[in-house]
Amino acid sequence: MTRYTGGVRHDYKDTEAGPPGRRWALFILGLTLPLIGAVLLVLGTPREPAPIARIEAALQAPTEALPVTVPGTILENPLQALEPTLLAPAAKPLIDPASSMLNLLVRPGDTLELLFRRNGLSLSDLAAIVSLPDATRALKVLKPGDRLEIAHRDGQVVSLQREIDEVKVLSIARADSGFAAHTIERPVDIRTTGAHGVIQSSLFEAGTAAGIADRLVMDMAGIFEWDVDFIQDVRDGDQFSVIYEELWRDGVKLRDGAVVAAEFVNQGKTFRAARFRGSDGHVDYFTPEGRSLRKAFIRAPLNFTRISSNFNPNRRHPLLNTIRAHQGVDYAAPTGTPVRAAGTGKVLFRGVQGGYGNVLILQHGGNITTLYGHLSRFASARVGARVEQGDIIAYVGMTGLATGPHLHYEYRINGVHRNPRTVALPPAEPVPPEHQAEFRLATEPLWRELDVFPQGTATTAAN
Repeated sequence: MTRYTGGVRHDYKDTEAGPPGRRWALFILGLTLPLIGAVLLVLGTPREPAPIARIEAALQAPTEALPVTVPGTILENPLQALEPTLLAPAAKPLIDPASSMLNLLVRPGDTLELLFRRNGLSLSDLAAIVSLPDATRALKVLKPGDRLEIAHRDGQVVSLQREIDEVKVLSIARADSGFAAHTIERPVDIRTTGAHGVIQSSLFEAGTAAGIADRLVMDMAGIFEWDVDFIQDVRDGDQFSVIYEELWRDGVKLRDGAVVAAEFVNQGKTFRAARFRGSDGHVDYFTPEGRSLRKAFIRAPLNFTRISSNFNPNRRHPLLNTIRAHQGVDYAAPTGTPVRAAGTGKVLFRGVQGGYGNVLILQHGGNITTLYGHLSRFASARVGARVEQGDIIAYVGMTGLATGPHLHYEYRINGVHRNPRTVALPPAEPVPPEHQAEFRLATEPLWRELDVFPQGTATTAAN
């Protein structure tokens, strides 16, 4: 074949094609060689089953295969040695996933029924729970700030817990036969500690400076209220020492407990008291000689703001403008202030009595009567009913001839008026003779502790 040497070509071929048989041989050879290379490459690579294939193979393994041992652990199932991360079952949850836990905070206006409705809890379960005797008492009253822990499954109550106080917890759980309730008592440590203070402006400020709470100050004042008028008689320079309990749980202080012993120095006169529980279970405060601090009567039968008028046989009446004996003490206090029985006795009179307005008279032992006048209303005790010292018998008002809300209080012996603020009050029963040795043994360490308080710091011991 001759090559073309002139002009423009239009067939784009330099040579003529070869024979057909030769072309097919070259085409087949070009396809075969790459395939052979790929096969050789695959055959030369080590093969390993995929994870799924391995798991399927393991699942077909005979159950009588020997266990595989890992240091410190015996694997009874040999599959654990093959692929632990793939075969290990999901961890069991601490709480049944079908149950939910609610921590409910009681808000103002909340009731148990409202809490159940708000959180989609079963009201039939609520009815069953409150029918339990222990639950009825513990759940009857809810206060703002209280908490309830309720576990439920789709609204069906599984368990309920409520803290009754620092020691007791109500626990309710669903059982096969219904709900069961019981009270758990948590262990509490009782420790004794103490404080000493000097009054510079007020008793409460002195208590704060000494590091004790107002409630403890009130408790201490209540012990000596028969001998000291903490409204009128306290002076700058008066001192106190107090030994009291503290309640602790798990290293956390819960609250202050009861006063164990106390001393109060008022205008140079010292009063001491220690708590004593006799073998009969009766608890009271006594002097070092075993005399009761409690008197048969309290000086002032209410928490008052001030004394608006003292006992005065020659007082000029503020409304009548005449000389008219004031045979009692007027204690100014807001309307509605509770009035308490000054001593144990029975209701002799209850009604309206001239300028006294609403009046209540109590009859006590030893031919003693007490009168409470200008009352706004009476409490529940009727004529002839017995009342104990400290019981609420009425409320302050300004009925009758009164210029403002106050209590007019009278103290009479055999019908003769005596000054309630200064009359000698009969004492309560002392420590019985048969308990005197027990009393001395229990209180002697307390008197020694009170002796050193002004010179040192409070001591602490665990009971």
